[in-house]
Amino acid sequence: MVLTKNQFLKGFSICVVVLALTRCIFPSIAEPKQDSPLTAAADSVQAGETTPIVSDEAKDRLQLVGKKNHTTSFFKKDGSLVKNKIYSVANFSIAFPDLNDVQLASANKYGVRPVADRDEAEHRKAGLVYVGASPYYYVEPLKQSIPYLVPRAAVLLHDIGTNFFDSLQVKGIPLHKMIVTSVMRSKQDIASLRTRNGNATENSCHQYGTTFDISYNRYITVNAPNGPARRAVRNDTLKWVLSEVINDLRKNERCYVKYEVKQGCFHITVR
Repeated sequence: MVLTKNQFLKGFSICVVVLALTRCIFPSIAEPKQDSPLTAAADSVQAGETTPIVSDEAKDRLQLVGKKNHTTSFFKKDGSLVKNKIYSVANFSIAFPDLNDVQLASANKYGVRPVADRDEAEHRKAGLVYVGASPYYYVEPLKQSIPYLVPRAAVLLHDIGTNFFDSLQVKGIPLHKMIVTSVMRSKQDIASLRTRNGNATENSCHQYGTTFDISYNRYITVNAPNGPARRAVRNDTLKWVLSEVINDLRKNERCYVKYEVKQGCFHITVR
């Protein structure tokens, strides 16, 4: 069907009249929409402001959302931020029960072929990543292992370190670096270790580059250059926070974890 010029002009005129009547009856329809208080708060954060601009209405709504979802509110009644609590895990041995046979299956899947000694390890770096330094963790001087991991495990270690930093900040705890005590081991390293450590297994996951140990009772305080020393924090407090981080990653199927009592570490294998 083809409209004539007169038919088109008549239809257009009717549309204009209808729109004009609608605006007269509902004048608010032509007013510009305002961003919600929550959107304004998010925009202020994206703009780089250190403290988001949040109205009283937004705070009330955030608190209502928190109650509705049974979660902690973002703000207290006075408008100050809520400091997140430390929960840790109910029982370390129960939360982190993954024995060597479980971790070994993952090590065989994602790891490299075990090396005989350190000289051979130097020729196998194509599939390994150096993990000797990081702003998020400290690798102590290694006597029975080599500072290399497969890329998948290196990413996991990095994520544990960054998540640990994030958790400390939101809980109002001074920053501390976790300490990595063991990384990849050669067959020679394992044989030497077994002469002094009866808990060390001959078929260790460490020899595949998929496994590392993180101390849970020693940490390094992060101080600002030329700044005042940070306040002291109990190692137990830091252990609780670290256990939350590792437990979350384990639940998300990123890793297997064994709580080592005698060695004082979390024995972790990527998955």
